[in-house]
Amino acid sequence: MYKILLVEDDFDIRELIEDYFTVKSGGKIFVDTAINGQEGLEKAYENTYDLLLLDVMLPEMSGFEICKEVRSESEVPIMFITARAAQADMLRGYALGCDDYVVKPFPLPVLFEKVNALIKRSKGLIKSTVLSAGTLTLNPSNGKVVSSGVQVELTSKEFSILRILMENKGRIVSRDALIRALWGFESDVVERTVDSHMKNLRKALGENSDLIKTVRSKGYILEE
Repeated sequence: MYKILLVEDDFDIRELIEDYFTVKSGGKIFVDTAINGQEGLEKAYENTYDLLLLDVMLPEMSGFEICKEVRSESEVPIMFITARAAQADMLRGYALGCDDYVVKPFPLPVLFEKVNALIKRSKGLIKSTVLSAGTLTLNPSNGKVVSSGVQVELTSKEFSILRILMENKGRIVSRDALIRALWGFESDVVERTVDSHMKNLRKALGENSDLIKTVRSKGYILEE
């Protein structure tokens, strides 16, 4: 049996997910619930779960805050289910360490399959997705970055920036979006800080540094 924690303040959504998962899994998935962020964090620390399902906008403590706290102590799979569809929100979720970000409204069968796949991947039952561009690879599961056959050591911020760029390969990611994703909406970090991290990241990637291109007045893009 798999045990997941659903932190969601909307009663109807909690009930729908709990009922659907119980019936669809034939009782093989148990859904524990919390109605606010503080209760969710306490349950996450007090119990062992196979996956956390977090809303972002919660009373007392946001889903982002829960993710940050839990991820500092645990590698449990974390999935956001939220109405916040802005790119900056998604990027922030991934930068904080979530494994997936699902925007409401969503079909319950799709959510069920995503949860199943994420749990199985975390337990090694299916192979995790490795991001790649040319001879550069990034494994979100173990944090390893390999450039032209050589493992690269990156700081947490450099790793997060690279992961965001690789997950958005071929799309421009603004400096503002990176700041919000890595430092939060209330951050006073300036764009020069992002540029400094980017400079160090490019240096660490060696010959693959040219995969990351600066788009003047817009941000950065990773292209093969």
